[in-house]
Amino acid sequence: MRIRPALAAALFAAAALVLAVPAGAADTTRPGTAVPAAAARHRAVGEEVTTTLYGAIGALPVAAEDRTGYERTKFRHWIDADRNGCNTRAEVLIAEAVTAPEIGAGCVLTGGMWLSKYDDLLLNDAKLLDVDHVVPLAEAWDSGASAWSAAERQAYANDLDEPRALIAVSAKSNRSKADKDVTEWLPPAADYRCTYITDWTVVKTRWGLSIDQAEADTLRRLAAACPNEPLTVTLAR
Repeated sequence: MRIRPALAAALFAAAALVLAVPAGAADTTRPGTAVPAAAARHRAVGEEVTTTLYGAIGALPVAAEDRTGYERTKFRHWIDADRNGCNTRAEVLIAEAVTAPEIGAGCVLTGGMWLSKYDDLLLNDAKLLDVDHVVPLAEAWDSGASAWSAAERQAYANDLDEPRALIAVSAKSNRSKADKDVTEWLPPAADYRCTYITDWTVVKTRWGLSIDQAEADTLRRLAAACPNEPLTVTLAR
């Protein structure tokens, strides 16, 4: 059921009043508004934050984006972090398979079945899928990752500890999305959009990334049609 705009605004305001999210301190003078980047308080790696979708969106710091100096190679991926022969891409494909593939030498995947949630397609060949960064690497750079160390960017690009950070989807949908943010692209499968903006918000919260004003406005508008579900986020930085 769609939440009426007035009710959604009230819920956002209530969330901002009662929740303290480490991604940013609450703005008590303007409840329900986005939190300026300068207001962010200390974040502890590994800390668990319990909030709601509306509260998490309201707590994301707002800042202008800057892509100066961005190169995809500054985010090293796909790595084999546990040295089991399968890199991050393969690990996501194995974990998300509807029907498990056979894993051959060199972690070559054969058979298997996947549901591409972006466009609601069933695919039966791993070569037809891409593993998407829900918040694209370029968007992460724009939103704060330009100041990170190479090790932090590598950890972001291969984040298997947060199941909402990476997703196996059709190559077509992933390439349509490219490095666009939520103001420019949403999954063609409309029923998946609430999950998508929730996952987007979780990743930005987890990594302490900012949002620009257009992104903040879009997230609030889209979230008004979604349940204000509880969220638990483990901070990565």
